[in-house]
Amino acid sequence: LKKTKKKISNKILESIKIKVNFFERFKLKDLKDRFGENSREYIAIAKQYITDPNEKFIVANLEKGRHYQSGVKAYYDNKPLKGIERLYKRTILLEPTTVCAAHCRWCVRGQYPVETMDKDSISNATKYMGTDERKDDLKEVLITGGDPLMSVPLLSYTLSEIKKNAPNINIVRIASRVPFHDPERINDNMLEIFSEYNNFRFELGTHINHPVEFWQESIDSIKKLQNIGFRIYNQNPLLKGVNDDFDTLSSLYSNLRDNDIESHYLFHAVPLRGMSHHRTSVKKGIDLSNALSSCGEFSGRAKAKYCILSDIGKIIVYQDTIIDRRKKDNSILLKSGFNINNRLKWNPSWEKPDSVELDKEGTMYVWYLDGSDEQAEISLKKEKINAR
Repeated sequence: LKKTKKKISNKILESIKIKVNFFERFKLKDLKDRFGENSREYIAIAKQYITDPNEKFIVANLEKGRHYQSGVKAYYDNKPLKGIERLYKRTILLEPTTVCAAHCRWCVRGQYPVETMDKDSISNATKYMGTDERKDDLKEVLITGGDPLMSVPLLSYTLSEIKKNAPNINIVRIASRVPFHDPERINDNMLEIFSEYNNFRFELGTHINHPVEFWQESIDSIKKLQNIGFRIYNQNPLLKGVNDDFDTLSSLYSNLRDNDIESHYLFHAVPLRGMSHHRTSVKKGIDLSNALSSCGEFSGRAKAKYCILSDIGKIIVYQDTIIDRRKKDNSILLKSGFNINNRLKWNPSWEKPDSVELDKEGTMYVWYLDGSDEQAEISLKKEKINAR
């Protein structure tokens, strides 16, 4: 049994190996030289990318490699649909590739297998979006991955197929950290592609987690996108030892406001396998959110909503959201506004997770693994990265 557990543990660790690109390596080296290896600035970035010994501690059956299941399991035109997820009425998700420039340790999709859709699958998916059964509801597509800005030709083809096959889609949201992982990719070639499809309203959702990440190269790349009409919004996870304090978040939101980036969500870090050392308690996020909401330190328009990404989707935390606690496994019961009948209408193949309870109207309540505010023993594996 011990040998089996060790094999499983090794296999899991292999699936979450370190991946840091040249730009982030350069910035890590620069932060280390300027502030020191034990500085908050260096640690804020290193903890996001460098593997940590604490990753070997996995809470069985509670931490997962894939946090929620929302894939559409169906056929269209006698072909299986690939790369499509749907949880909400007006938005559908498409993931042309799960390739990314770097591996953020806390990433919801960071432990997905690397896959890239072929052109036939992309075309089939976009035709499905534009069918009579869906065109009245679906108005937005979120193109994610991985990172869709890693392949301009694939992204261009995806946009052309959406335009041709799903004229009901008028908002295209792109989830990307390329402006902060590899900003040189935001070049004239990419910008020309977006300008060609000016029938869409483009939005880019990114993750800026600490004020130090406002590199000049990244700010310049964001401005390039804004200059061709992109609306940029940020949704950052609350990460232990990175941004789980008032001053850091206050500075982050001030910087976002200064750069015309919307503060959308402050996410509680999700229970991904091996990543519990990144997770604060839900209550700590509530306390920080309350303090930030009425502090007067920055513009009220820069205040993010505190959000939990549960097994059934995003739940904004209000006063009556947490209705029960299960001490035996440190889980909390969350009240959502989701109705199972609507969910099955939008995605008939969706299956209710075991974590969900229903009331008589079909409203879904979901159990969610809480985090901890105890400080883990952090020891970044410096030998895993050559930040020179």
